[in-house]
Amino acid sequence: MKPSRFVPPTEVPGLAARRIAADILDGVLHKHRMLDDQLDGPGAHPGLKTLADRDRALMRRLVATILRRLGTLGHILSRLLDRGIPSDAPRAQSALLIGAAQILWMDVPDHAAVDLSVRLVQADRRAAKYAGLVNAVLRRCAREGQPLIDEVKSQMLDLPPWLVARWIAAYGEEATRAMAAAISVEPALDLTVKSDPGGWATRLHGETLPTGTVRTLLHGSVTMLPGFNEGQWWVQDAAAAIPARLFGDVKDKTIADLCAAPGGKTAQLVHAGAKVTAVDRSPNRIARLRENLSRLSLEAGTAVADALEWQPAGELFDGVLIDAPCAATGTIRRHPDVAWLKQEADIGALAAVQKRMLQKAATLLKPGGTLVYCTCSLEPEEGGQAVASVLAAESGLRRAPVGRDEVAGLDEILTADGDIRTLPSHLAHADSRLGGLDGFYAARLIKS
Repeated sequence: MKPSRFVPPTEVPGLAARRIAADILDGVLHKHRMLDDQLDGPGAHPGLKTLADRDRALMRRLVATILRRLGTLGHILSRLLDRGIPSDAPRAQSALLIGAAQILWMDVPDHAAVDLSVRLVQADRRAAKYAGLVNAVLRRCAREGQPLIDEVKSQMLDLPPWLVARWIAAYGEEATRAMAAAISVEPALDLTVKSDPGGWATRLHGETLPTGTVRTLLHGSVTMLPGFNEGQWWVQDAAAAIPARLFGDVKDKTIADLCAAPGGKTAQLVHAGAKVTAVDRSPNRIARLRENLSRLSLEAGTAVADALEWQPAGELFDGVLIDAPCAATGTIRRHPDVAWLKQEADIGALAAVQKRMLQKAATLLKPGGTLVYCTCSLEPEEGGQAVASVLAAESGLRRAPVGRDEVAGLDEILTADGDIRTLPSHLAHADSRLGGLDGFYAARLIKS
């Protein structure tokens, strides 16, 4: 009998994508590194350059699926393991998560999911002894996993308990369950288009939302989609596209966009005719903003500066936009790592910075000027409470409530005070993949 040729693990199709996925998962869960930082920029995983586009897309979807359903995966694996997930071999943990996620939620044959996870642990010195365990557990997962998902019956398990408790206190249990369910679904791609949203929705096989955003289920490299190279649109969640519109007609008005990178709101304002100065403290992020504007054939002034310390040369602005640093809990549906990287203790410190930024913004405004404050957070301290605190302390500012006609009649996103509060469960759709919004808060203030 002719002996079979040994195939090194690196030559097995699909293994490299899963190995990189395991590395990136370890970066998020054990080294507290942001997912985006590991996927792009100077801190990106070096192995990404060697992956074909298809494998890169698989790796991204795999990591996102695991982070989005981490609580459910932990529950299922704990039921299938007599002694719990091995704690002395991170690669064994990653291999179990990767295999189970593919079996339960991805279009990967069970045998391939099991085999590649076993190969992952075999290639790791500390984890190799668990190869048999990984094989047995994942085979059981293929047989018994779906009933265990049905047993859970709630995606609230996929959020940190401290966050669930906060959301129930702020929005109620029913709304929190709806938000958790929305977060569990991979979101569609949202695009802000320069013109003809209906035409672009047709070209991109999507649909136009009431707010004018084009939403499509197309995935993969956005650079390959029609209109990208021509600068006809940019990627921007539908909720994130609302705050810049609260200035109304901005033609020939001067607007300072604080914490502006990567530049979606700057692009909106410039395209609408405003003279924008985009401010961000990171040189790399400002460079990225300039690149994005260049692709879109749009121009704005830029400044690399801390918004709290920035002093423009004697100039006051018609408008100031603050997209303030925040806990970003409203973006978990698009950035599932946020749920596992943020801590409740972060919120108080961020709220203090937001209050200072609001006070700073007021000093940059002309009398009668408009201040739009927004955060991609679902935490009350970073939304309505921050604005209420500043209004109580600053007699020169008053709230200008947002009307339903300004948000395409979407009453569900308006608060009693006339501010905007979007939830992940808003904009429901018969196809859950086409529903939902990032969690955003926005308020419009006027300087006396």
